[in-house]
Amino acid sequence: MESSSLLLFVLFSSVLCAASSAPTSKAFVKCLNTHYSQESTPISEVIYTPKNSSYTSVLEFTIQDLRFASPSTNKPIVIVTPVHDSQIKTVLYCAKKLKIQIRIRCGGHDFEGLSFTSKSPKPFVIIDMINLRSIDVDVASGTAWIGGGASLGEVYYRIAEKSSTYGFTGGVWSTVGIGGFISGGGYGSLKRKYGLGADNVIDVRFMDVEGKILDKNSMGEDLFWAIRGGIASNFGVVIAWKVRLVAVPKIVTVFAVQRTLEQNGTALLHKWQSVAPTIDRDLYLRVQFLVVNQNGQRTVRISFESLFLGGADRLLKVLEKSFPELGLKRKDCMEMSWIKSTLFFAGNGAFSLGEDTKVLLNRSAPPKLYYKAKSDYVQVPIPVQGLEGLWKLFYQLDDGATNILMTPYGGKLDEYPESEIPFPHRAGNLYMMYTGVTWQANTSVAEQNKRLAFLRSLYSYLGTYVSKNPREAYVNYNDLEIGVGTSYEEAKATWGAQYFKNNFDRLVKVKTTVDPNNFFTHEQSIPTFTKKFD
Repeated sequence: MESSSLLLFVLFSSVLCAASSAPTSKAFVKCLNTHYSQESTPISEVIYTPKNSSYTSVLEFTIQDLRFASPSTNKPIVIVTPVHDSQIKTVLYCAKKLKIQIRIRCGGHDFEGLSFTSKSPKPFVIIDMINLRSIDVDVASGTAWIGGGASLGEVYYRIAEKSSTYGFTGGVWSTVGIGGFISGGGYGSLKRKYGLGADNVIDVRFMDVEGKILDKNSMGEDLFWAIRGGIASNFGVVIAWKVRLVAVPKIVTVFAVQRTLEQNGTALLHKWQSVAPTIDRDLYLRVQFLVVNQNGQRTVRISFESLFLGGADRLLKVLEKSFPELGLKRKDCMEMSWIKSTLFFAGNGAFSLGEDTKVLLNRSAPPKLYYKAKSDYVQVPIPVQGLEGLWKLFYQLDDGATNILMTPYGGKLDEYPESEIPFPHRAGNLYMMYTGVTWQANTSVAEQNKRLAFLRSLYSYLGTYVSKNPREAYVNYNDLEIGVGTSYEEAKATWGAQYFKNNFDRLVKVKTTVDPNNFFTHEQSIPTFTKKFD
């Protein structure tokens, strides 16, 4: 009896000691106030703790996947929304001093919430870049400096303010943050013409683990290589990117035509797999499909959605030559400016083409979702029987509960070697495939689990038809289910190879050099050769 009581006392004391030794928001805030000396910009004005009335609204403002807005999600002990580089330096200093992990958030679209939450019980702090989003467009040089916290919609709008013949090869979802977008490579509707967002970075303002501000020249070739596609937050904090703008015509053309299985949809999709990656580089032609109820009958509806850099007449000639089976008509085509075309894709159709382009500045739109998604790369067309098997799987869920998006590669992407930047998915890939499930706030837990199980079975089914050894995945669509490596060996055997292929070792070498103590860490961060994740 005495030994049992003693054991309980020791365990209870251990818990108390652990709790008392864990850094608190109070200790962190005290450190920030003590070590930040620029009175012109008080750091107290950009600090939010759970005791602040605005803490929850600041935390949830850019959480795009509502799975991570639940009460059970681990939350930061402090959020800092810096307005100056020096405040970031102080946050890094205090985090190292108190042994607190850091998360760096730009747009909040992280598929696993790794930029604003943690699977570990250890305390962490968010550096939210939302106030560092200035955009300086230089039309004369065809470049722009973009603050790390800017959204893609803000970037597009500010470019269009200065020029109707320049754009940027960014993504289609307007609220995505430029910091995370470029850090993972970053693809969009202009990639077949101009490459990735990361392919068009020409300089950077970057803070390393010691709080030093570096640019392309002072950081050296290896680090500049690593942050453009290897997730910059593995190595430090991107304060601003300098990017090359790309030429766009004054008139572009968009269309979205839909075909069901009864309208020869399977054959059209099969043909699309060979056409979309090889067609004229001015044409971006993606597809997405989902189950719908049409006239009381369930079917799969396939949407062919396009941006063409030119007028409708030339587009029709291109498709008549390469994809006449689609049957595109002049009435299907809409001509407009490039900036208007960004509304067509933004938020997967959340905006109307008739809206003012100022809606691109709205970081609260489009609507947020509960979702879970995965990615794959397809290198050989999926045969008809494989597509038919896919339709059978789709019918297992309610209408609209799952969708697949296929985005074509080829064109400019094929010109770069796999080692050009950490993003390795270049020549040989026909298209990337996004597979996802969604649900609503009132969806039962049982139904949520059913949809998640379906997504895993869908991923398993597709294994026959997608890339192998490794099964490639897009790091900006991060997925903890493909592995959470706690060491170099574990990471390389799972997600490291899938995201980065043969570039993984070079990333680890850079990490070991610039962040040897593995300060910038999370569940899928680049490890060092000698340190495990904390």
